[in-house]
Amino acid sequence: MAKLTKEQIIETLKEMTLLEINDLVKAIETSFGVSASAPVAAATGPAVAAEAPTSVTISLIDAGAQKVAVIKAYREITGLGLMEAKGAVEKTPAVIKDNIKPEEAEEIKKKFEAAGAKVKIEA
Repeated sequence: MAKLTKEQIIETLKEMTLLEINDLVKAIETSFGVSASAPVAAATGPAVAAEAPTSVTISLIDAGAQKVAVIKAYREITGLGLMEAKGAVEKTPAVIKDNIKPEEAEEIKKKFEAAGAKVKIEA
């Protein structure tokens, strides 16, 4: 097996979601019997800890070309009426949901990307 360079690894990480990176870190910790949080806390001080967010906000950045599909997805996720959903989709960026679990945000992201929209997940 060919050895990957640091640059290749970094480029791969840039393409991953926050949840995928979190799973990777856990797998590395298990494989090597180490903890990623101990060195980070020691290097940055005791007040700063590297933890995955417990709640996130997902926002619609761009509706794309298929606005009707995006409006349908927005209505399905938020429970808003047609006019409210249409208004939110046309006035991007718009918060879809806030204070939700990262797993739920990933599922919502998949639905919007399938409809041709661009979304952003923030901690």
